[in-house]
Amino acid sequence: MASSFKSPADTAKACVGVAALKEKAPLSNLIVLSFLAGAYIAFGGLLAEVATGGMAAAGWPTGLVKLVFGGVFPVGLMLVVIAGSELFTGNCMYMPMGILQGEASVMGTIKNWVGSWVFNLVGALFVAYVLAYLTGILTAEPWAATAVTIAKTKALGGAQFIAAGKTVTSLSWMQVFWRAIGCNWLVCLAVYLAVASDDVIGKIFGIWFPIMAFVCIGFEHVVANMFFIPVGIFIGGVTWSQFFINNMIPATLGNIVGGAIFVGCIYWFTYLRGTNKAKA
Repeated sequence: MASSFKSPADTAKACVGVAALKEKAPLSNLIVLSFLAGAYIAFGGLLAEVATGGMAAAGWPTGLVKLVFGGVFPVGLMLVVIAGSELFTGNCMYMPMGILQGEASVMGTIKNWVGSWVFNLVGALFVAYVLAYLTGILTAEPWAATAVTIAKTKALGGAQFIAAGKTVTSLSWMQVFWRAIGCNWLVCLAVYLAVASDDVIGKIFGIWFPIMAFVCIGFEHVVANMFFIPVGIFIGGVTWSQFFINNMIPATLGNIVGGAIFVGCIYWFTYLRGTNKAKA
């Protein structure tokens, strides 16, 4: 009976194959698929805010609110992986593995990372402005207060603000960076598990647990924040400069470290080191 999943070594080989395809992909595909990935992750963020809006104010325990938020958010990565699209954070794992195995180039990686980051932002902004703000879904209470609080927590750079009658301290630049490392370590493990599975149900379970974990823990995902913080900007309370300086920069750098080093490089070193020489 054939197995429905790949071994860790075969999964690493499959990830290199994905990197090789991304290296050769035309720019038009990269643009369109990156837009979709940003929108898909934003769908997960929108669902999470709708599902938990007002729960904290109603007295729900903080841990339970986080669990509900994390429990519904993974739909975004399920769409990314199963339907197919270009997500910057997943590419932080794929492309370094391709470089190390000789199947991708540094310039190809730069093109992939820059293109996916920029058009992930475009897709996330589209959902944030058109589907969350213009529709009024997140502008009415209690969802507006939840959306603004999340945005301020992520983008005010360590400043304090009042939320639900309490003083809250936002994340500092370094806190965002460290949390972003943990985030993309788990996100890329979710992608790795999805690649390992050869059936859709296996991919769903492989994605759900690590993504639920990173969201519930409170780690920082740069593409998710491309939705969460602009919603707060559109409603009011956060500025574009705070968005980019206090969150986008440290979250991007941390996500690169988490995905490239802790997943991509480690699994290449463990399972594929030396095999490219044998192939040559």
